[in-house]
Amino acid sequence: MKLSEELIYRGFSAETTIENPAELDSRASKKFYFGADPSADSLTIGNLAALMMCACFVRHGYQPYLLVGGATGQIGDPKDNGERDLKSLDEIDHNKACIKKQIENVINYSDATLVDNYDWFRDMKYLDFLREVGKAFSMTQLLDRQFVQNRIGEGGSGISYAEFSYTLIQGYDFLHLYRKYGVDLQLCGADQYGNCTSGIHLIKRLEGATADVWSTPLVIDPITGRKFGKSEGNAIWLASSDNGRGNYTPIFDFYQFWLNQPDEAVEYLIKIYTLLEKEEIEDILRRHFENPAERIAQKALARGATEVVHGKVAAEAIENLSTLLFARETNFAEFTADELMEFAEYLPTVKKGAMLVDALVDKGLAESKKKAREFITQGAITINGVKVTEDVGLSQTAIIKKGKNKFLVVK
Repeated sequence: MKLSEELIYRGFSAETTIENPAELDSRASKKFYFGADPSADSLTIGNLAALMMCACFVRHGYQPYLLVGGATGQIGDPKDNGERDLKSLDEIDHNKACIKKQIENVINYSDATLVDNYDWFRDMKYLDFLREVGKAFSMTQLLDRQFVQNRIGEGGSGISYAEFSYTLIQGYDFLHLYRKYGVDLQLCGADQYGNCTSGIHLIKRLEGATADVWSTPLVIDPITGRKFGKSEGNAIWLASSDNGRGNYTPIFDFYQFWLNQPDEAVEYLIKIYTLLEKEEIEDILRRHFENPAERIAQKALARGATEVVHGKVAAEAIENLSTLLFARETNFAEFTADELMEFAEYLPTVKKGAMLVDALVDKGLAESKKKAREFITQGAITINGVKVTEDVGLSQTAIIKKGKNKFLVVK
């Protein structure tokens, strides 16, 4: 399957400046750049969809230039409904280091060029930027941007000059990469398409050359109807361990998220979030719809997506663990402490000595102590398979289970 065919098959096609997708198959310059701002210390599965598109380009011979926005991250990509809170420089540095590793892990390409736009903005003088970049845009052109209209129109929250200027800064990134590396294609999520066209404008205006943008649709949560992302409050993070800021999703929960997808969503999600070939996907879907109760497609999606983010070894381990945890005949009381500790590599953990109610709240299994006590009195909590009816101290290595699919390891 050619690149253009695979992009369309997997759903990686939204707004673009390229008239015929087949142009991508024989493009003279096979270099692209993709950027991510360090607005958090982990990417989400919303970001992952765009990275999977990038990986598709790489498989078809394109050279990736991966940008982490140390400069744009200090401003913040404008939202439709209000200003972003500015982050400290220390937090931005921490976030950059974290998401660089995640991007490299997903793209998995030894010759990828990693860049940081802070490197070329740190010494840029303000007047120089206005003369070269600011002079190349008209206010009419900028005010027509949809995100600006949303912010300054009736009922809008207004927009600061800093966020208003974001699109110029991102446009200059494209210009810089064109000048230094000859990059003439930017990949992005559909919500970034307008900002990306600023780069096309600058390259044409200042270099007399052409460049293109290819975007992928935002992935929508089939249950809530909202996009996958941190701004929507439903983020599934790529980071699997807590770093003190809470932006993480344990591998077990990551796997379960995909396993619990409804039948009406699994076909389009498996194309986006796994590396399975078309023939494999079609065979999986055929077998799945012949016997939906077996959830063959959900299992393949969960295994494939977990493998992309956390690797084959972890994906296999969590698949086996999931089978074990949900088997009716499993008796947790029969496991040794060492065996239970093996589960702790993939499940949230709580230290011995904590109270059950506190543990449920601290690990997100209950939104409040009141709710945690309700779960306990309703019989929704078990410790090593035995229901508990009151708040107790956690004094031994054990498996805590809430409802059907939430687990904690006491260690």
